Amino acid sequence: MPAPFPPAHTAHPLTLPDGTTHPGTVFLKPVIDHPRIEVGDFTYANAFEPPEDWAAHLAPYLYPQSPERLIMGKFCQIADGVVFITASANHRRDGFSTFPFAIFQGDFESGRPSLPQEPGPDTVIGNDVWIGKDARILPGARIGDGVIVGAGAVVHGEVPPYAVVAGNPAKVVRRRFDEASIARLLALAWWDWPIARILHHEAAICGADLVTLEAEAERFGG
Repeated sequence: MPAPFPPAHTAHPLTLPDGTTHPGTVFLKPVIDHPRIEVGDFTYANAFEPPEDWAAHLAPYLYPQSPERLIMGKFCQIADGVVFITASANHRRDGFSTFPFAIFQGDFESGRPSLPQEPGPDTVIGNDVWIGKDARILPGARIGDGVIVGAGAVVHGEVPPYAVVAGNPAKVVRRRFDEASIARLLALAWWDWPIARILHHEAAICGADLVTLEAEAERFGG
């Protein structure tokens, strides 16, 4: 008989066979307290050496006063070594020098000529996105639902839903399903269902049984 599924507010949701919890696996929502990071339920991250500060570990250039945000949906899977390089890491690059003279005088927000002149964009990760080991997600990336990011990939720009991307710069290797199936999956949005309902249909979700899932959605009105 399997153990109950851990609630979304559980910091360390992975229990090992000896009954101890795995310190390097966390649901991110309960362990991140950062004004510029939003994380959906059940999104987890793994680290071989667990950090004290998961926000700084994952997004080291995102400061409390940063104008941009890092937004992650539900049920994402973040492997060891993944780093989100958010827009506050940017240097001005339209002039002769990229050197940030202002910050070495403690001047971070005055609009000095050596600082970027416009706030950078948010970085947005969809639902059920798997980001492989040591991937780098660049400022302003928008990764669609169901995407798989290959290990070591460097991702920028917009990645369509249910794509597999790999390489540096990351490129779409293939789409996981045909366009019609992807549209049906996005309309279904199973990740918004109650967790008990998701677990009840684990076989259909993990076995790509759209017919069963759509029948379930119709039965409950979405």
